[in-house]
Amino acid sequence: MIMRVFQVVTRPGKEAAFARFFHETAIPLMKRTEGLVTALPGAARADRPREFCFVMVWRDLGALKAFVGEDIDSSHVDPAEAAIVESRQIRHYDLVEA
Repeated sequence: MIMRVFQVVTRPGKEAAFARFFHETAIPLMKRTEGLVTALPGAARADRPREFCFVMVWRDLGALKAFVGEDIDSSHVDPAEAAIVESRQIRHYDLVEA
């Protein structure tokens, strides 16, 4: 399984807009995505109000590529997200069973 850590920093003053997008669009989208084993959404905290993240566990590399395309290091960006996000960071790991 592949773990994808997707972190977002919003543009200044766009925290509330991104929070709405996160809860109303991104989380529901991820919950219905084929091949996604689990998604752990992380909302901003008071000490870092512009930072959000998703930790996703994908069944395999093929499932991840079906969602994001061949370049797994690229962002899957909803058009509504583009104007409110300053930066994104993506990292992938092989999931280790505990």
